[in-house]
Amino acid sequence: MYIWQQQAWPMFESDARLVDSRLAEVLVLQQQLLGRAAVLPEGLDTQAELDALVQSAIKSSEIEGESLNVGSVRSSVARQLGLEQAGLPKAARYEDSVVEMLVSAVSELEKPLTSKLLCQWQAALFPEPPLLRAMAIGSFRDDADGPMQVVSQRRGQTEVHFEAPPAKQLSKELTAFYTVYNCASAEQHGILRAAIAHLHFISIHPFDDGNGRVARALTDRALAQCENTSIRFYSLSAAIEKNKSTYYQLLEETQNCRNKRQRQQPLDVTEWLLWFLDTLAQAIEDGLLRVERVLLKARFWQRHAQTLLSERQLKVLNRLLDAYGLEFVDGLAARHYQAIGGVSKATATRDLADLVQKGCLQALDGGGRSAKYRIHQDKAGLTKWPV
Repeated sequence: MYIWQQQAWPMFESDARLVDSRLAEVLVLQQQLLGRAAVLPEGLDTQAELDALVQSAIKSSEIEGESLNVGSVRSSVARQLGLEQAGLPKAARYEDSVVEMLVSAVSELEKPLTSKLLCQWQAALFPEPPLLRAMAIGSFRDDADGPMQVVSQRRGQTEVHFEAPPAKQLSKELTAFYTVYNCASAEQHGILRAAIAHLHFISIHPFDDGNGRVARALTDRALAQCENTSIRFYSLSAAIEKNKSTYYQLLEETQNCRNKRQRQQPLDVTEWLLWFLDTLAQAIEDGLLRVERVLLKARFWQRHAQTLLSERQLKVLNRLLDAYGLEFVDGLAARHYQAIGGVSKATATRDLADLVQKGCLQALDGGGRSAKYRIHQDKAGLTKWPV
């Protein structure tokens, strides 16, 4: 039997002793992050938020096997936050739509979650209908082509990992979901509410497609409500993506009531909660490093405040600093400089040599025509930046 077929569904249970112990450790990290973010100099908090939103957009899609254009995502996030977009490409429609959905998810936190809002989020993931298959966009599934199943192909055979509740049951299931999600309880910490909401929603699977990304969006919303702020300094989706195989494995085990605890109590979600807390802790730790990275960028420009640089050199350096660990992970080549600066190869080569001489860039091993460069790493320690 699937978890939603259990008689007591959706009355989840857990081992409070184990969960509360791990939750306490996560809360320490959470307070550290919120405390450090609160004292960021004016403007730097928005830079940290930008980086976290970029990570969320890119990694939530990567979990589902989709790749977004990093530059386009960053341009869209910058526009949403009212930041300078110099050096960034114009955001494509798809990336812009995805970013708008993520921003919406953590906005107007006092408003309840509704079917209308969920359908808007799902529709934002598909600004253009798929060409190869029909699917409901902006509305819940109707199961016209059969039951909603999570499947994979292995050696020519179709393996069913999970089957969701039938479409005729969705109204009842979603009503129960909203009742719990929209009524925060003093007896349940907001972080645990977010964890259970994720599992609950993904087990209902109300859409033809986009369920995972919508689940992570409403989880971000629950965490933002818990922290009483729409500003996100960490990306849960990025942490989930790092542990993607475990994420899918644990979801499957829990939804099929197959882990050890569920043999005694099918609705015991202790293992899921512990995994969620561990993953959230990793996300928050990355957030702490992200705040440090923003500070390091500020220090970089303090060191080079008097360095004479051309407009195109400033554009390239800012692009490198803002996308450190996301783009040009193997180094910036002359062709990259040409594309960003809109200059010839000869000009790009001269500019790069000048930036090395001025201590802004560091040449990587290799040299010659394949020479690549990175931001100069001095004692301030840009090597601490997260990737």
